[in-house]
Amino acid sequence: MLKILKLKQLTFVVPNRVGLLSEVTTFLANGKINIEALCAYGRGQEGVFMIVTDNNAKAKKILTQMGAEVKVEEIIAVELPNKPGQLQKVAKKVSEADVDINYVYGSPTRGKMTVVFKTADDRKILKALKK
Repeated sequence: MLKILKLKQLTFVVPNRVGLLSEVTTFLANGKINIEALCAYGRGQEGVFMIVTDNNAKAKKILTQMGAEVKVEEIIAVELPNKPGQLQKVAKKVSEADVDINYVYGSPTRGKMTVVFKTADDRKILKALKK
């Protein structure tokens, strides 16, 4: 059985530069914030971050102090076994529910995998995944 969670992530864009990931994670570590999921990439002159933490309110305050404009967004996190075909089963349910996926990122670990979905209709995807 899948573990399905409706969570909030912090999304922000800051000027891209060498050492940006180190800078962001240093600020969060100094604030005793644990990152539970992360997607970050460079887009030209911008560094784009999507993170789920153990304390989003405190993390947002810290990131704002470093100059980031932080948005809070709802996401769906799905914990599933880290085995071939498990993500395909989830993707098929989402497809059959006719829900558009804006983006997805995952954090595999030994034995399990957490996949984060940002969709056009979170309520519909929750219903489809609970079937």
